[in-house]
Amino acid sequence: MGATQEQVLSSDGHLRRGDRARTEALFVASELADDPYGTEPVIAWRDVRDESANPGAWPVRALEDRPSWGWSPLQSVGPLRFGMTPQQVAAALDGDAPAVRRGHFPWPVYQESGQWYLTEDQFDGAGVTAHYWYEEGIPALGAVTVHGRTGPQLAFDGLELIGRTVSEIGAALERRAENDEFGLVIGCGGDLGPDGLGMYVRAARAGDTVISEARFCAEGWEDHG
Repeated sequence: MGATQEQVLSSDGHLRRGDRARTEALFVASELADDPYGTEPVIAWRDVRDESANPGAWPVRALEDRPSWGWSPLQSVGPLRFGMTPQQVAAALDGDAPAVRRGHFPWPVYQESGQWYLTEDQFDGAGVTAHYWYEEGIPALGAVTVHGRTGPQLAFDGLELIGRTVSEIGAALERRAENDEFGLVIGCGGDLGPDGLGMYVRAARAGDTVISEARFCAEGWEDHG
């Protein structure tokens, strides 16, 4: 069992992201149910055991209690510059230690074999997740997700992006795109963002509703696979 963001039909007949979370379920054959974490394709998925346990509460930091960060498209987010090493990322966040580190081995079917590749550091204190890529053989910061429930506030052209109503942010971006202020691109999961800026407004669950968060990317991140 899980939850996903609802999709609603707009007045013009198009599906748009809604502001509530809806239940979903995955049904599997018996051979998968016997050993779900050791069977393809689940063995190659992110293990749900890597996710932080939720005690049943979904605290959302008040907007006035969030620090304000700036961002430079394709270059930096707050104190984080794309290209930083994991050590530099932690230092820039005042020495905050990652609450969760995620990565993978090169051949999931062989379990813990070969070099372990760090892909994400989740910083609960700062309310961000750092995503890494390996363009030069070592992990370098390639994207930053600012958490919707706890992350700092960032704005795009006066529009606050974090901890807001997802449909409201989407409608504001669409209106500006219709006025030819910028092009609009759609990422995975229906995430919206201004063309060429490497920023996508995403959705984070907050109980039975969803609120906005955002991912900021270095140039080429969307194409690196």
